[in-house]
Amino acid sequence: MARSATRRRPAPARTEEGVNPKAPCPCGSGRRYKHCHGSGYAPPVTRPFEGLPGEPDWVALRELVPAATAPLTTTDGREVTLASVLPGGAPALVRTSGEILLGVQLPASSDDVSRDIGTALAAALEAPAGAPVDPGPIGAAGSAGPRLQELLDLSAPLEVTVHEDFGFWLEGTDAGPAARAGLQQANEAVLPTERLEGLGAAYWVRPGNERAHLRWVRPEAEEPLLDALARLSAAEQLLLGEGTRYAGAFRAHGLVVPVWDLPADTPAQEWNGPAAEFGTRLEEALAATGPLTADERRARAGLLSRQVTLR
Repeated sequence: MARSATRRRPAPARTEEGVNPKAPCPCGSGRRYKHCHGSGYAPPVTRPFEGLPGEPDWVALRELVPAATAPLTTTDGREVTLASVLPGGAPALVRTSGEILLGVQLPASSDDVSRDIGTALAAALEAPAGAPVDPGPIGAAGSAGPRLQELLDLSAPLEVTVHEDFGFWLEGTDAGPAARAGLQQANEAVLPTERLEGLGAAYWVRPGNERAHLRWVRPEAEEPLLDALARLSAAEQLLLGEGTRYAGAFRAHGLVVPVWDLPADTPAQEWNGPAAEFGTRLEEALAATGPLTADERRARAGLLSRQVTLR
């Protein structure tokens, strides 16, 4: 999977009349004004996929899933295939048939991943069939194109298909020996991955023969989700069943991704039931409005200590 390096994207300096540079920025970011909109740089977009259908799946395809695709439709009716990653980490490809493939895992990114990918999509929509896509600078140099939210039909759901390998790279093409060899090499790195049906962005992965994992990108805001997980942890209801362990969580693009360790020899789809039951418990915990108890606060601190931010 591509791992991105984040750098700030230059933006015109702005001065809010009467704002103390040391006061919180009026944008609500939580930073001081002099370090946010008063700094001359655009503040990071913490949830770049917010507003897109299937935001949790966008995060999963960006950070967790090796080989997957999903159909997209632009505002003017063009059809595009979203891919977790493309050959060589290319941002986009246009086949000789005119089919557009858009990659979500890029070698580098700016502080607005939606604009990075949108820049690539805008260039692909203008590129001739079979021609290389040149979106210009993407990522650290600053992406200049539109955001995905401006280009895509936001009424169309995101329907993800997980693949066993990267065979979709060459579908419908007359690939030569070099391309087939590159495909074989890429396929050797693919971890067995499945999406659990009916549970949103819940993905089972088996990285080896000893353990498997369930990674579940949650749509809720971080603070209420952590409170709910803490309530379940204090009540000893955080596990998915015998032989499972709550391993911790990722923070990725503004969302939290709880992770469980699972027995490697249990097929992926057998976790649908236990995960659905956990989802019901989580919804009940999310609905609780009272303050956390002392045990729940301790549980929350423990959960926070096991969170890792993906950048």
